[in-house]
Amino acid sequence: MKKLTAKDIMNREVLTVNAELSLQGLTEFLLQKSISGAPVTSRDGKLIGVVSITDIIRHETLLEKGLQFNSRHDFYFHTVENRFSHQDLDSLHLGDESLVTVQDIMTPTILEVGEKDTVQQVADTMIRNRIHRVVVTREKKPIGIISTADMLKVIRDM
Repeated sequence: MKKLTAKDIMNREVLTVNAELSLQGLTEFLLQKSISGAPVTSRDGKLIGVVSITDIIRHETLLEKGLQFNSRHDFYFHTVENRFSHQDLDSLHLGDESLVTVQDIMTPTILEVGEKDTVQQVADTMIRNRIHRVVVTREKKPIGIISTADMLKVIRDM
């Protein structure tokens, strides 16, 4: 059996968001695409972070409590990719005039894998860091994404 690599199982359609996108724009993008998070890229297309619905909710919750948001404080150490109900998503009260951008709430720590990394290495990265997706990069640019669902498909097809 051929040793599978990240390139063999990754989803090549990587939906990214620009760091300068507003929170309202981010919310609309995630809901429109039916995804819970996305890699964040700079103007030149380089991967600079990740952002999720959890980051939006955390930001809004902290704002309501009068606290300052710090995306670095618990990066991926808790399950952050849970599915949210429509009520949760509808409760996001983002004003059209919000000056907050994706860069303000994103997680700047990036867990990435190379396209030649084995499926075992990808799984190890995901397990060790308690994350549900990793970005596959080439020269710091996203070329694919691997989710836990992609990993389960590999197991199923063995």
